[in-house]
Amino acid sequence: MTVRVGVEEEFHVLDAESGRLVPGAGAVLGRLRGSEFKPELQRSAVEWNSSVHASLESLHADLSGARRRLSAAASGLGLAVVAAGTVPFARLTPGDTTPDRRYRSMAEEYRRVSDEHLVCSAQVHVDVPDRDTAVRLMCAVSPWLPPLLALSASSPFWLGADTGYASWRTMLWQRWPTAGPVGCFAGAAEYDAAVEGLIRSGVIKDSKMVYYDVRPCDHQRTLELRVCDACPRIETVVLVTGLFRALVEDERVRLERGQVCDGRHEWFRPAAWRAAQAGLEGTLVDPVTRLAAPAPAVLRDMLRRLRPALEALGDWDTVRVLLEEALARGSVAGRLRGIAGEEGLAACVETVVAETRGGHRQGPRRGSAPGAVRRPVAASGAASPGASAPYSVESVGG
Repeated sequence: MTVRVGVEEEFHVLDAESGRLVPGAGAVLGRLRGSEFKPELQRSAVEWNSSVHASLESLHADLSGARRRLSAAASGLGLAVVAAGTVPFARLTPGDTTPDRRYRSMAEEYRRVSDEHLVCSAQVHVDVPDRDTAVRLMCAVSPWLPPLLALSASSPFWLGADTGYASWRTMLWQRWPTAGPVGCFAGAAEYDAAVEGLIRSGVIKDSKMVYYDVRPCDHQRTLELRVCDACPRIETVVLVTGLFRALVEDERVRLERGQVCDGRHEWFRPAAWRAAQAGLEGTLVDPVTRLAAPAPAVLRDMLRRLRPALEALGDWDTVRVLLEEALARGSVAGRLRGIAGEEGLAACVETVVAETRGGHRQGPRRGSAPGAVRRPVAASGAASPGASAPYSVESVGG
């Protein structure tokens, strides 16, 4: 069975010495060739669109190669890039919006929400047969999105403080008018009519501002996952992609068999809140029982549920191993809290810079100057070109 996937990743741009967020995306993009790298709403972020892939292995190679190119471009400017939901040393500076007419209009309309949109996510596209199927699948997959958010949670810090959440990016993101869980639609026509109604109301400016946790792509036959934080480790992105592809395929088969949503949407948002608050270290809302359960138990149950689809896709062994490794390691948020407690926030920045690049941090930072970021270990291996043209769905700005 072949069901293709693609990924979009967003990266923060930091000053390599201080670890502080800076509006350096334009300079970094100026050193990169290829349309797969793009600006974002804020000038402190860069977006990358992967090629389309049939296998998780080729996706991993594509992710690795893109990150090496991006890190090399940034380091030549005294900058660094980070794939994480937020970074500890963000800077709130109105006026740092990318100089694009649409982005400027959004900044003027949404003001503080736009100014504080200093967040990065990872989005996953999965091929579906048609747009009607994509729309009907949105509701079907929604109960299982919070566990994927918990896997990706990488944003415990905001403006130099611990927020008490594993994914503070989720809390910031959900302030946009259409962000969060989505309800049921009978098909593409009904969904499109609802989006047109939102535009006519003036609440959003265009269809690209539909920021549901999952949505159909406007110009390709894909269903797009949008709930996850950006992830420092490539393996986490691959794991989430494998699980989401299997989830889409599993629910597609269930829809063909006549299984439909029970209409109980009221718990989708609370379940997402719990995942954002807890990460992998606490309890999640179990999608089947709707009771509290330890995050590892929920994810292992999800793995068992998806085993037939994972085996049909050829992903069972890869996803099973990656999930157990992720659960043993714990969420990025949990690991960063441990580092912050022992070594301070600057060490957290150093860690996510190194992991984004594909290396690891060079030992403890005892005695390092506050805010200093050690040069990360370079990743090894050669980049692998993608299989075909990249997906090109823009995220918050697009």
